[in-house]
Amino acid sequence: MGYVFLAAAIVSEVAATLSLRKAAHGSRRWYIPVVIGYLVAFTMLALVLAEGIGLGVAYGIWAAAGVAMTAVATKFLFGEPFTKLMAAGIAAIVAGVLLIELGAAH
Repeated sequence: MGYVFLAAAIVSEVAATLSLRKAAHGSRRWYIPVVIGYLVAFTMLALVLAEGIGLGVAYGIWAAAGVAMTAVATKFLFGEPFTKLMAAGIAAIVAGVLLIELGAAH
């Protein structure tokens, strides 16, 4: 169940971050999903930890997946650039998270 909570934390955090971009460009109503999204994200992260997933693993996956998903989403939602170098960075993030996960298993 911990990884279900982790997925919810990631999705909530990405949604809040994307809403923050809209809020920063003058649409104040977007602050509501920003606050709700971050509250849900941190609540889900606390549930992840309560399920026994280590903080280093949970936070590493949460942060890395959030960065990767946000970078991809902004390409499609806001027309921001997504370069080969950025894709390589996401691949490096994925590799790093996998190494953390494998290291935590021992």
